[in-house]
Amino acid sequence: MDGSEPGAAREPVYYRLKQQLLETIDAAHEGDRMPAERVLAQEFGTSRASVRLAIQELVVEGRLIREHGSGTYVARPKLVQPLQLSSYTSEARAQGFEPGTRILELTSMAAGPRVGAKLGVAPSSRVVLLVRLRTADGVPMAIERTHLVSARFPHLRRHLTAEDSLYRVLRDEYGVEPVESEDTVETGVLSPDDAALLGTEVGVPALLQTRLALDADGSALEWTESTYRGDRYKLVARLRRS
Repeated sequence: MDGSEPGAAREPVYYRLKQQLLETIDAAHEGDRMPAERVLAQEFGTSRASVRLAIQELVVEGRLIREHGSGTYVARPKLVQPLQLSSYTSEARAQGFEPGTRILELTSMAAGPRVGAKLGVAPSSRVVLLVRLRTADGVPMAIERTHLVSARFPHLRRHLTAEDSLYRVLRDEYGVEPVESEDTVETGVLSPDDAALLGTEVGVPALLQTRLALDADGSALEWTESTYRGDRYKLVARLRRS
């Protein structure tokens, strides 16, 4: 079902309604309650099925929040993460969010062929796996899985706390910091495990980012795979012609 109705133009009715609702959302404030589906259907002269489909897409896109038994509300703007070598903590605070981090795992393991190739070490080499859950105002936002060569960063567990920036620890405790990186971003859907950690539903759109960060000598410093909630996050790149 596409939300089209008899006599509708090629553009689905629900999609035209969605664009009108976006104008309403842009003029509203965070937390404002949206009218009920039946009210919107009467106001726009369309079916409740079309209203429901338009609202569902806006919920998936993070523009609206649906609270069961209460209603649908205008969501807070998404957290913007620039594609640059910056700290999650500083970027979140700059946008008025209170950042938080939970260390879910910090362990040593064999690199394996895939991670070893990224970090330039043999598959049998030991690497540190650091898994962190990132939050903003207490809301889960992203899961980061970072790999570092164990031999370069002995006793990392002693230095890194949940409140710490990894880049600060690498700089202050080990004398290295990233100077460039290669990032890739793809779309995907959340796995059951990640959906549970992020407090949302399986199949919700996600942004999947990988980062290979290099130090001043051009050596691989970290290989990180991040999973962001697509409904609460957007990645922004600033480009300049050389």
